[in-house]
Amino acid sequence: MENSTSITVETTVNAPIEKVWEFWNNPDHITKWSFASPDWHTPYSENDLKVGGKFKSTMAAKDGSMSFDFEGTYTTVDEHEKIEYAIADGRAVSIIFDALGESTRITETFDAENTNPIEMQRGGWQAILDNFKSYTEAS
Repeated sequence: MENSTSITVETTVNAPIEKVWEFWNNPDHITKWSFASPDWHTPYSENDLKVGGKFKSTMAAKDGSMSFDFEGTYTTVDEHEKIEYAIADGRAVSIIFDALGESTRITETFDAENTNPIEMQRGGWQAILDNFKSYTEAS
């Protein structure tokens, strides 16, 4: 899919890189943070974290009115540093993990889709990243 617009979201998690990496990639943790608003959840997640490996998370409205699978294939996996993947629709995502001692900066850049406004997409991905930060710091 050709798209000239990339969106970047970022946060700093008050946790060391080893914990951040584990919580980001372990399906048992993914189901606890991977949603953009309190009325959604991720009841299922699988993750084969290796180049060529696939991931899939089911994101669903808690009231049962809607759900979809967010899935893709890994193209780069550099432990504790970088993950890149292609979403099933062909868009690219890059996540950089910067170890800062007892904290970790996460910078996520993704190709925008053509359906929703850029700010809505940025807001949704940032909300998921903020949920990750809150969950990881509280656990």
